[in-house]
Amino acid sequence: MKSAKNILEPESRPLKTAVLVMDECNTLSFAAAVDPMRAANRLAGRAAFDWDYISATAEAPMLTSGLSVPSTPLARLDRCDLLLVVAGFQLARHATPSLLAGLRRIAGTGATIAGIDGGPWLMAEAGLLDGHPATTHWEDLENFSARFPDIHCRTDRFTVSDGRLTSGGATPAIEMMLHIIGARHGHGFASRVAGLFLYDGISSPQRPQSRLGHHKHNAITAKANAIMESALDDPKPLAEIAEVLGTSPRSLQQQFRLRLNTTPQDHYLQLRLAEARRLVTDTALPLMEIAMATGFTSQSSFARAFRTAHGSSARDLRQTQDATPLSSYPARQANSHASHSSN
Repeated sequence: MKSAKNILEPESRPLKTAVLVMDECNTLSFAAAVDPMRAANRLAGRAAFDWDYISATAEAPMLTSGLSVPSTPLARLDRCDLLLVVAGFQLARHATPSLLAGLRRIAGTGATIAGIDGGPWLMAEAGLLDGHPATTHWEDLENFSARFPDIHCRTDRFTVSDGRLTSGGATPAIEMMLHIIGARHGHGFASRVAGLFLYDGISSPQRPQSRLGHHKHNAITAKANAIMESALDDPKPLAEIAEVLGTSPRSLQQQFRLRLNTTPQDHYLQLRLAEARRLVTDTALPLMEIAMATGFTSQSSFARAFRTAHGSSARDLRQTQDATPLSSYPARQANSHASHSSN
């Protein structure tokens, strides 16, 4: 296997890119991969990226919106500098021996492989992420980590390693693409590309994913959010969080009010209730176990908070969903038309 060429160095020639589009990937994730390249070409007045659409089979892939993407089969792809793997749902069905062999073959040519949304799962199944840091959509991080113990699983919005990049959804994919653009053409140019989308998000790989998807975090609130997310089952007192961050509870209150127009306590509660809703709709866990997993000491307090937050009882909401037991693959793959936060 050839060593991957570093695509994250200043370079004026077009980056030869293949966009592997899987059936039932989200339209927004697809656009997050392609539109930054298109915008970079437009702004540069030349081809900063040269890309082709690739499919897993001879059939053109269809996005969740019903759009079909004319493409060339992966078996006919000889080489590229960057292979973007864009996937969404039905990952177990897509992870065929031929697809995984194709990913390994392209990686063996020295191409950089990047995964978007469900793409990291397929990369991991092909053994391309062993020993690397990697991320995936926040809903699936726990299952991802359990299934692939040789991967350094992170909550980062996107990760960068030697010849490998992974991102956690559509918006992090934009940030990952802007990171590539900035490395090759300068961060000022990448900022101008971001401006074409009226996008002012932080493009640091270490920015954590969040169940609430806030883009207005500063360094303090982002770190506090990460602490909260790591302790949903046993909520930490505000004073303890502030002490870890080297600030005071009053200052932390002020930062949350200023940046997010809420209190740390309410933000923490909303994180717990967002996770509770995910567990209710995406798993078959008993409601009492969900209550305990999200920091509620009694079924009655959980029920009241859940109904207030979501306008329905957990039991009624579950009855309207096709609840799927936890598996080694993402729970959300079961329904390609289910709602899916990409932040």
